[in-house]
Amino acid sequence: MAYTNASPRVLPTQAKEITLGTNPLSVAAPAGDGDSFVLDMATSAVAFGKVEIHERNAISIPEGWGCDAGGRVSTDPRAVMCGGGLVPLGGSETTGGHKGYGLSLMVEVFCGMLAGAQYSKYICAWKLTDHKADLGQCFVAVNPGNFASGFNDRMSDLLSLHRNLEAADPGIPVMVAGDPERKHMQTCQELGGIPYYLSVVKHVNEFAHTLGVRPLLPTHRLIQ
Repeated sequence: MAYTNASPRVLPTQAKEITLGTNPLSVAAPAGDGDSFVLDMATSAVAFGKVEIHERNAISIPEGWGCDAGGRVSTDPRAVMCGGGLVPLGGSETTGGHKGYGLSLMVEVFCGMLAGAQYSKYICAWKLTDHKADLGQCFVAVNPGNFASGFNDRMSDLLSLHRNLEAADPGIPVMVAGDPERKHMQTCQELGGIPYYLSVVKHVNEFAHTLGVRPLLPTHRLIQ
């Protein structure tokens, strides 16, 4: 298990001020034949980078990703980025956002309180470089053999049980944590590289120009 806190980007449930980071958590467990369960997620509704991508592409974000400066749900990515913030996993309180809020505070317990690092709004704002962020991390390693026998085989059964469920949409199979990432890794291997949005490449190259750095020269298919 691994946890980290982060610069404030998220509004607690019912609040108008950002005091929490996306505070991601990760849990991995081995199964048989090299298989594994790998959960890696933010405790906010989405990662902030997804909002940035929508802003650069000049398209609205889905309702339930973030709020404006007044704490009102907004589909305008710029309103979320400039004065607003992300909402906790689950969205509003009526859809379970208070649970994501609780998970985010849980990460602070491990990474701020237990690690003796900065926490909540005391972590410096994103992109400020005049002082150290002083983030905290927590890592937990457990030997399954100290608890129950046959762990890997039982994990394999658990994963297979869910992957083999009948899908609500026949074209979209049921997956477990780690499967989408493995699928994407396979796609990158087949492409011989990582696909990027053209808008992202343009933004990176414009920034590279200001630093006098050689721009990216894409040689593979890009996402339009």
